[in-house]
Amino acid sequence: MSHISQLSVERVTIPVLQRFKEERRAIVMTTVTARIADPVVDVILVGDSVGNVCLGFDDTLPVSMAMMNHHLEAVARTKPRAMLVADMPFLSFHLNPDDTIRNAGGFLQRGANAVKLEGGGKRVEMIRALVNCEIPVMGHLGLTPQRVNAMGGFKVQGRNADDALRLLDDAHQLQQAGCFALVLEGIPAELAARATESLTIPTIGIGAGPSCSGQVLVFHDVLGLSGSRYPKFVRVYIEGHQLLQEGLSRWAADVRSGAFPAAQESYRIPDGLRGAIVNWTPSKSS
Repeated sequence: MSHISQLSVERVTIPVLQRFKEERRAIVMTTVTARIADPVVDVILVGDSVGNVCLGFDDTLPVSMAMMNHHLEAVARTKPRAMLVADMPFLSFHLNPDDTIRNAGGFLQRGANAVKLEGGGKRVEMIRALVNCEIPVMGHLGLTPQRVNAMGGFKVQGRNADDALRLLDDAHQLQQAGCFALVLEGIPAELAARATESLTIPTIGIGAGPSCSGQVLVFHDVLGLSGSRYPKFVRVYIEGHQLLQEGLSRWAADVRSGAFPAAQESYRIPDGLRGAIVNWTPSKSS
């Protein structure tokens, strides 16, 4: 029996994720592509990481609402069983509650089941505004990529006492504000474990050790599509970049040698027209 055939077809909702935490059933989350990921994972994130892995940016800061809406709509059209969460990009939830609600509400109108936003206690006002409008919110603490400039690069967070305690306080503030789950990224495993055991909502780790309620990795990283450089917390399961390039190279070689297309990849005219085609000559007007 394949791994896929053993998976539940139950539609994943917020109560289902909460039940998974209580049952200690690990939550699996990845970024798109939905048609491949949906039979396998519990949560699909339309992440602003699309800026890094698809759009050629060095970080997520240039990603706009228009870009996110475009990708979200494409994923939503597949009608996934998995919960569909959309990342709030930089400046989409920083200015005022009205803009935040409008941007997040637009995600739900386009098919998202929830939104995710980065930051700790500073974001409580925006989170409460969203939750009051029945917009489910997933929080994100630790290494938050939209703060790359303030952090001085993509660095592990929570390695000193003040930062670690602040993260724990922030986690509880976000829970009290109404977040239904938290992503914990790039923090020591022990800190993530303490946060997870102290919270009633699920935690989803990325570079946060094995004790979270679940794990998330970027789709392209899991399948080896991102190239040769990966963060420490990534485990590559197949060398997808190499496999795809090998397949493309074999096709290119067949084209250049004349081996592709062959008869099985070609269409034929009906027998009754063959003679007319063979005997055709250009008219004088042509």
